[in-house]
Amino acid sequence: MQELGTGEAIARAKAVYDYGQTAIFASRIDPRLHMVLYVPPTAADGRKLDLLVAVHGTGRTSAIEFRDGFAEFGLFNDCAILCPIFPVGVLGDGARSGYKYIQEGDIRYDRVVIDMVEEMAAKYQQDWSKFAMFGFSGGGHFTHRFAILHPEKLWAASIGAPGSVTLLDPTRDWWVGIRDIESRFGKAFNPMELAKVPVHMVVGDADLETWEITHKPGGRYYVEGANDAGNTRPERLAALARSFRDAGVDVTFDHLPGVAHDRMKVLGHVKGFLAKVLTECRVK
Repeated sequence: MQELGTGEAIARAKAVYDYGQTAIFASRIDPRLHMVLYVPPTAADGRKLDLLVAVHGTGRTSAIEFRDGFAEFGLFNDCAILCPIFPVGVLGDGARSGYKYIQEGDIRYDRVVIDMVEEMAAKYQQDWSKFAMFGFSGGGHFTHRFAILHPEKLWAASIGAPGSVTLLDPTRDWWVGIRDIESRFGKAFNPMELAKVPVHMVVGDADLETWEITHKPGGRYYVEGANDAGNTRPERLAALARSFRDAGVDVTFDHLPGVAHDRMKVLGHVKGFLAKVLTECRVK
């Protein structure tokens, strides 16, 4: 068997690990955290791509499912897919949900995602100064809170079935409201920027289990008013939609009949929304 030359070996490695369904990469800003991507092979020839960041739920395995589930969409819509991976217990305490609330110990997950995007934009020679974000369940937590903090970074946001929501309530502190976000995160809420972001919200009407989303006194993320947005995921997402619409945001709401808490059953609706926004953005 003829051995590949150095240049050929490098090219083969890039084709195998850096394009299509990629290897798992560590974040340069925080190697405790990782990412996996789908990058259309056409990018290797200099084709310009948009970017979708797809955020996993509590189980984390959906990072791979989203990477693969959006691959065909990415190929035919010139869109790369970046899926962050935030391990359970990253601080050694077994905690599962820290990323959902943006900050956990010394980790600011919003800043990590922004740096991941910048790192990969440089790697693939792309302009990803704006990107779309989708998340389901725990990823839906993260996505709507990221949109509240960084609307100027997004060309679209799709929020799937979060267990708890942050309403745009200036009379309550984080995470129930936004009164203290400037002191907490160093950034004031900008309703004018958020109103520019097309927002999609999706939940199944059979997504009614409450065992994981009811906050109780003494719980890690319990705060006063934690359950006030509603009892179920559909009720809480509807409250979030009202809050966003009251702030001038254009919200597309998909309430799917007969669908329970099933991330893969919402992807078709997410793709349809994103394809529509991409088409509109590209003709401007």
